[in-house]
Amino acid sequence: MLTRDFLINADCQSSFGSIEPHLVLSTEQRKASLSRFLAELPPREPIWVFGYGSLMWNPVLDYREVQPAQLDGWQRAFCIRLIAGRGTGCTPGRMLALKAGGQTRGLVFRLNETTRATELELLWKREMITGCYCPRWQKVTLDNGREITALVFTINTEHPLYEPDDSPAIIAPLIAAARGPLGTNARYLYELVNSLAALGAPDEKLNMLASQVRACCPEQDAY
Repeated sequence: MLTRDFLINADCQSSFGSIEPHLVLSTEQRKASLSRFLAELPPREPIWVFGYGSLMWNPVLDYREVQPAQLDGWQRAFCIRLIAGRGTGCTPGRMLALKAGGQTRGLVFRLNETTRATELELLWKREMITGCYCPRWQKVTLDNGREITALVFTINTEHPLYEPDDSPAIIAPLIAAARGPLGTNARYLYELVNSLAALGAPDEKLNMLASQVRACCPEQDAY
């Protein structure tokens, strides 16, 4: 599992597994991406980060508060070919992203003002290793009806690791078989299902996918 110490000390080229050099963003490219993104935020605005996958159950962020929230116009999809972390080039899995359409229930984390620069650098190191995501500022709604602006990582459909076919028949066997330095791809899915259940927002499609993954490898422990 990803830990804060691992992330701080990780070498993006090798710590998450073997990634083809041309797919890895350099430290300078990540910093430039983050700078461009932050330039779009109005001055003195707090930074909220919307978590819809592993950020829900393993944020490793220094945050001030966390709230349940809903994002409209985007939905979960296992649409990234996973070749590192919880998969390899030889046995690729599928990683989660957000694609256009529908809505997504998740958590938003408000970063501490004093540490947010460091936290965002770590977050970019975690999420933008290969540039699979397009970071966006999006409106999300808290349970009390308040609307805030949050950082959301959506799929980069122009990226070479993007896979448009995320049908369960295709991805269940891939998720069942994939594992890497951070663990199994299946565990990621099971943790997500558990997190949504704990949030009171179970997702039947994900529940069915988890059942299909278990059917592909009944001998494998859920974790």
